[in-house]
Amino acid sequence: MESRISEHLPSFLRKMQKEALNKNTIDTFVSYYRKVAEHNSGLIYEKDIAPVEPEKITHLKDLQFYAQAGKKVLKHCVMIILNGGLGTSLGLTGPKSLIKVKNGKTFLELKLENARNAGTKAVLMNSFRTHEKTLEALKHMGIKNSSEIPLCFLQHKFPKIFQKTLAPAVWEKDPSLEWNPAGHGDIYQALFTSNMIHHLLDHGIRYAFISNCDNLGAVIDESLLGYFSQKGFPFLMEVTQRRPLDAKGGHLARNKEGKLLLREIAQCPQDELKAFQDITKYRFFNTNNLWIDLVFLKEYMSKYQNLRLPLILKPARLDPRNNKSPGIFQIETAMGSAISLFEGASAVEVPKARYIPVKGHNDLLAVCSDCFVLKENEGIIENPSRKDMAPIKISLDPEYFKNIDMFFERFRHGVPSLVQCESLTVRGNVFFEKDIKIRGRVRIENTQNTPAVISKGTVINYNMTI
Repeated sequence: MESRISEHLPSFLRKMQKEALNKNTIDTFVSYYRKVAEHNSGLIYEKDIAPVEPEKITHLKDLQFYAQAGKKVLKHCVMIILNGGLGTSLGLTGPKSLIKVKNGKTFLELKLENARNAGTKAVLMNSFRTHEKTLEALKHMGIKNSSEIPLCFLQHKFPKIFQKTLAPAVWEKDPSLEWNPAGHGDIYQALFTSNMIHHLLDHGIRYAFISNCDNLGAVIDESLLGYFSQKGFPFLMEVTQRRPLDAKGGHLARNKEGKLLLREIAQCPQDELKAFQDITKYRFFNTNNLWIDLVFLKEYMSKYQNLRLPLILKPARLDPRNNKSPGIFQIETAMGSAISLFEGASAVEVPKARYIPVKGHNDLLAVCSDCFVLKENEGIIENPSRKDMAPIKISLDPEYFKNIDMFFERFRHGVPSLVQCESLTVRGNVFFEKDIKIRGRVRIENTQNTPAVISKGTVINYNMTI
């Protein structure tokens, strides 16, 4: 394997130096690349871990008496929003955070409102793909109070790797596609090397709440902040009970020493996927809502200069929108995996309401609909009218809803009312006019070549197939 490393490593080094990447980033990539070349892809085996006992995880509902302590330190808290994704699963070429999702507002606008309502500052971690467009969008948001304009810092990037040869990926059509953001696990090093952590600490900020831009259920919770600050944890992960829909998501476990760890599906051997997806065995799912003590992180990074999180080797296409482009590997890390490295790190169980992700068009329709409503200081919440209903199941035809333009074209008059809907399946070329209500379990199918239109004011009732 050393021959492969010797053959390609100089090319990677030249490529990264040409991009003026800092030494820490280059050294980090090199250490991960050596593992890839040695076929050490960061897999975590069943024999090396154990499930987490439910009784060992504190629940948010038992922490309400920490709310007063949380209020007292709100001025020392910041909301860091992960804003590095393009949303390629939605057919996007720009920041996912700029999709209009509720009341004519984008994910980003709603997240900034969350921070403002909580009385905290917002900071964005952008990638090289989202930075410029995000800055441009912020200019047009009409933010009058300069203190509410979020600070921004950039996560690092790594060169993509050809799967067949392990050589640096080359794509002359668009050289920017030869790079990938280093994964949200890069946040710790990016905070440090960008000096953002020093800026925040100098301005009295000690506690950081980190969440994805598309998770509108992730708001500052005073009880959680109070619990985190009073207990003196260096790191706290919010987890929730896994449901069948979460079976492929990263789960919490313990290593042989009894420490908590996070295992992502990319770190699971193929022949152990069944056990990985057993939600009765591995019961806790990582929401990607994290709390970090910035004083601790600064001291840690100052001492070690680097944070070598477990490797995630992600296979993909060089051009994510072109299935015929060459196969590549992306080296990434997950920020939640720091739970196994930070001494004293802990986890807390939270309700599903704090985890409302938008991974694709099915999730987007649900969030855009009246299944969810906006509530000041709570962000987006499930419509109370659905209190006794299971989460809605939506399946939109991937052929006709494969990109964001097609999605909004089919709902250009507004999305249907789904508050009384249990499941909705749409197949074929279907358009929706305004004021449509869908109730119960419904399947809409158009087998013709010409578009089908659901007329204005239509009410589609229970157990119907159209």
